[in-house]
Amino acid sequence: MSSTTTVGLKKKSIDKESDYILNVIDLKKHFSIKAGFLQKTVGSIKAVDGLTFNVKRGETIGIVGESGCGKSTAGRTLIRLYEPTSGDIIFKGRNISEMSEGELRRTIRKDIQMVFQDPYASLNPRKTLKSILSEPMITHNLYSSREREEKIQDLLEKVGLNPLFINRYPHEFSGGQRQRIGIARALALNPDLIIADEPVSALDVSIQAQIINLMEDLQEDLGLTYVFISHDLSVVRHISDRVGVMYLGKMMEFAGKNDLYDDPLHPYTQALLSAVPVPKKKGVQARERIILKGDLPSPANPPQGCVFHTRCPAATEICSQMVPEYKEIKQDHFVACHLY
Repeated sequence: MSSTTTVGLKKKSIDKESDYILNVIDLKKHFSIKAGFLQKTVGSIKAVDGLTFNVKRGETIGIVGESGCGKSTAGRTLIRLYEPTSGDIIFKGRNISEMSEGELRRTIRKDIQMVFQDPYASLNPRKTLKSILSEPMITHNLYSSREREEKIQDLLEKVGLNPLFINRYPHEFSGGQRQRIGIARALALNPDLIIADEPVSALDVSIQAQIINLMEDLQEDLGLTYVFISHDLSVVRHISDRVGVMYLGKMMEFAGKNDLYDDPLHPYTQALLSAVPVPKKKGVQARERIILKGDLPSPANPPQGCVFHTRCPAATEICSQMVPEYKEIKQDHFVACHLY
């Protein structure tokens, strides 16, 4: 196989100290609720309601939270699969939230890619591996036919698949292999940023570890940047540099992974981490289990004030009246809570 640098996977230059590749500012995504014969708008579902965070080039940002908290919607909005209701998405210095679809495709669409949760549903069963992986290159008019085939073989080797599988169909692969194909498709255009939406949640535990290790190796080899969305706190701690905790469309806490896991400040983060099993070791104490009362409120009718106050064990009167400010409590540790 040719190792031509023209079509090979290239490592990105990384400045981990100051180069922010993505800045998200007060991002909102609300879905209209329609009813009646005329389908009038009678309300909205506030799936994402004011996210603010940044991502340095070459790092991995983890986003965690309960099912229904809006983390997957946030990921799809970042890549403009969903149109943002308001807010700014600054990617490589350009506000992509204001771009038309045509401008997106001409400029930065190939620089942001996504790995989806379900490896069974995200691949077209009627297309061969060659067709699936060449489609992004054809769409963006990249490479000749021969170069595309070389690139595909390079991609398959990178993700640990046999290049001889190039003419097989998705049903001929296992779940873990299909997710490798999904990762290869995301890499086809040499992106800078990959949004990974629960990429291992549909896989067996042993296969999860293989995919996580693959993603880490690819990040090191190619200089990739990840936004890694998951409900699995252990997986997020393993792969992430910094972690954001979402609840009902809002960011409750955002900090470096060790800071957040060792010293969680928000009551919701504390409750989440108290549910993570801790191996019994000498001198290591398990966290006191915090049981949250009530159910997750509907994003169509979120509580006033702090959205967490209806379940918070530390809630006071002000929590039901005023939205807490999302602020930096200590260096690079942000919290939205009236306790601070």
